[in-house]
Amino acid sequence: MTALMTVLGIVVFAVGLMISIAWHELGHLSTAKLFKIRVPQYMVGFGPTIWSRHKGETEYGIKAIPLGGYIRMIGMFPPGQDGRITARSTSPWRGMIEDARSQAYEELLPGDETRMFYTRKPWKRVIVMFAGPFMNLILAGALFLGVFMGFGISMRTTVVSQVSDCVISQADTSKRNPDNPCRPSDPVAPAKAAGLKAGDKFVEFDGRPVKDWAQLSKDIRENPGRQETVVVLRKGQRVTLHPVITTNTVAKTDSDGNYVDGTVKAGFLGFSPASHIQPLGFADSFQHMGDMARQGVDSLVSLPKRIPDLWNAAFNGGQRKQDSPVGVVGAARIGGDVFALKAPAIDRVMFMVTLVAGFNLSLFLFNMLPLLPLDGGHIAGALWESLRRNTARVFRRPDPGPFDVATLMPIAYVVAGIFLSFTLLVLIADVVNPVKLSS
Repeated sequence: MTALMTVLGIVVFAVGLMISIAWHELGHLSTAKLFKIRVPQYMVGFGPTIWSRHKGETEYGIKAIPLGGYIRMIGMFPPGQDGRITARSTSPWRGMIEDARSQAYEELLPGDETRMFYTRKPWKRVIVMFAGPFMNLILAGALFLGVFMGFGISMRTTVVSQVSDCVISQADTSKRNPDNPCRPSDPVAPAKAAGLKAGDKFVEFDGRPVKDWAQLSKDIRENPGRQETVVVLRKGQRVTLHPVITTNTVAKTDSDGNYVDGTVKAGFLGFSPASHIQPLGFADSFQHMGDMARQGVDSLVSLPKRIPDLWNAAFNGGQRKQDSPVGVVGAARIGGDVFALKAPAIDRVMFMVTLVAGFNLSLFLFNMLPLLPLDGGHIAGALWESLRRNTARVFRRPDPGPFDVATLMPIAYVVAGIFLSFTLLVLIADVVNPVKLSS
């Protein structure tokens, strides 16, 4: 049964992935048709075509490898300086440029001269290229709102779930036996020594009311070495305890008390907070999505720094960090693990929806990078063209004409090669040393 649920989870994620890709390409297709650009092909996937159908002037189809998609628009690049499309050169770089240019015109038909992509005003080209990532952003927002408002998110509370028996450094936790982690030399955890029990709810800390987990965590971490007076609610009765906060190496947290990568020396009591599912309001949901978007940007910026850890995880048996980048295979594997969990069905479904929503948010952020061959690269080219033409108009200079994005194709090939290498590295790490839910 577990194997069946794992396969089902992978299939569900794959379907969500295909829908996300199709939705992305639909943004490009609809805006291109809106601006009368001819689109010969709309394809979901790469490789051999397994199904296609012509409707009007466009062929719609599904390909065998569900790792992307595309629409083919005619005239993506302007003609060369000599006015011809297939000008050739012995230079390999020039060859790349003209190969890309010729592909943009290979399906040109009589009457298409006014329906080419490059002939549209820059703002229209920006809309066409932005529409794809924007569709992913819309889908991510809709899915996140549905989960946050209709179901909720897991939030740590001020109720004690479990009391630790001893003080263990965060760095040593993974090296201990999970069933019996304490050693005779380990000091007793302050929470246990003070008499804290599972089910206790913190109501006061050092004479101040306890509002939430973030505040309680901060108070504990910022007061090592002090004996504090805390009041807990136990079976309806107020109980006063006097724990002595010790210093320990613990996981870092953000301003909301959520754990982040890394460790820090801080105050330590030795208990785990209970969690519960809390639905969010509309404003809080948007704020939470904003926090996730900022984390996504930070993760994108930090990708180069993560390459050594990925390499060690893939080839040297190193530990795969919890926030390590994962690819489509890794995400599908996580989806399979989620469906195999012995948890309420609604929890598993909501996690899967969140996983697909996060994938769409990542697609938006990644495609907005101002690099060819990504959508952001074409947007940057159109904006640069608009700036050049407007500047020439202001200074009454001749119109410089359309910016030839094809001249950047050698750089695009280099960028694509880097992305492909990184994708391959992530794929290998996802196969041989995957991120696990328990990590």
